[in-house]
Amino acid sequence: MDVLAEAVVAGAGGAELARLPLPARYTAAHLRAEDADGFTGVADKDVRKTIHIGSVPMPELAPDEVVVAVLASGINYNTVWSAMFEPIPTFTFLKQFGRRDRWAARHDRPFHVLGSDAAGVVVRTGSGVRRWHVGDHVVVSPVLVDEEEPATHADGMMGASMLAWGFETNYGGLAHYGIARASQLLPKPAHLTWEEAAANPLCAGTAYRMLVSDRGARMTQGDVVLIWGAAGGLGAYAVQLVRNGGGIAVGVVSSEAKAEYVRGLGCHVVINREEIGLTGDAPADPATVGKRLGRLIRTATGEDPHIVFEHVGRATFGVSVFVVRRGGTVVTCGSSSGYRHEFDNRYLWMRLKRVIGSHGANLQEQHAVHRLLDLGRVRPALTTTYPLSEAPEAARLVQSNTHLGKVGVLCLAPTTGLGATRREP
Repeated sequence: MDVLAEAVVAGAGGAELARLPLPARYTAAHLRAEDADGFTGVADKDVRKTIHIGSVPMPELAPDEVVVAVLASGINYNTVWSAMFEPIPTFTFLKQFGRRDRWAARHDRPFHVLGSDAAGVVVRTGSGVRRWHVGDHVVVSPVLVDEEEPATHADGMMGASMLAWGFETNYGGLAHYGIARASQLLPKPAHLTWEEAAANPLCAGTAYRMLVSDRGARMTQGDVVLIWGAAGGLGAYAVQLVRNGGGIAVGVVSSEAKAEYVRGLGCHVVINREEIGLTGDAPADPATVGKRLGRLIRTATGEDPHIVFEHVGRATFGVSVFVVRRGGTVVTCGSSSGYRHEFDNRYLWMRLKRVIGSHGANLQEQHAVHRLLDLGRVRPALTTTYPLSEAPEAARLVQSNTHLGKVGVLCLAPTTGLGATRREP
């Protein structure tokens, strides 16, 4: 560690941190442009081969940015996509961003620092930053917006310049330091450890927008909500939000261990994919699988689902459109099993169903779910942590879907259990 990082870990105050020099280079989990074609023709695109741990240069700080000393981060599926160079090489995103202006040009480099979650301490602020100060304990929202774009002021997610931090931008959170805009920050919940706080922003915010926000499915009390991948990062927050909001959570999982986990989160009904004959890719006949699934849901709840929480993609989307009730809603983000979805449009159009695309969460939505975390109404979905040196292994765990909830990464934090400054709420 450099001297500034050592001071952060030791708990130094803002005045001392401001006096210490920012390092010219820092340790980060990153990709290299030279590896971008390395998976051509390869069936198993093992992300451990492309995620490197090593030194990268510290960029110049823009007026609206902060440098965060990252105590902990987390693995999201977008890190897996980046490391597989899918759906397009990650460096294509950086080149596109780099053409915007001189500050964006800093991101177009032959390396890409990954990570869309972070919790840590502010150690530098740009000249235009007003609300945040050196020494503040923060979490970083993964949504980077352009405050000068009109659409941003209606909904940050609708701005054409909106990007996913650490996925479509450089200098993300899987590192000793992260570079973020001041408009990405929220105060760290004081009762959470560093790794617990870092586990939440991307998945909890995304699930909140999908289910609770007026821009998503607008879940109400009593709604039956089918949650695919209920034991994963997104699903674990969806289960909690449905239960807390008075809905009936129906989780689909792929093993008994995952079933036990989601029951512990309060999931009302748990279904193993094997029960409906969905064990791999998209079924040849989604209606057959949908009928099996529908019978199980009706037996358990008496009704067809009002909402389907969909992020698996190709393998499940046709079933989702079939099984949701007349007038119901399929809300979708991501597609971990494939982006090209096939479904029978008759079930959508003739039964007046809706599909809502959802992506991330604006800062107000992040604040709303952040408040639930701060109140203890939603708990972090963190189940395991790795040191930064083993971030490739952590990403492989998510890539192979052998994890539960969220996988955390300790960056500067020397061990788990640090960072809480008050008792549980």
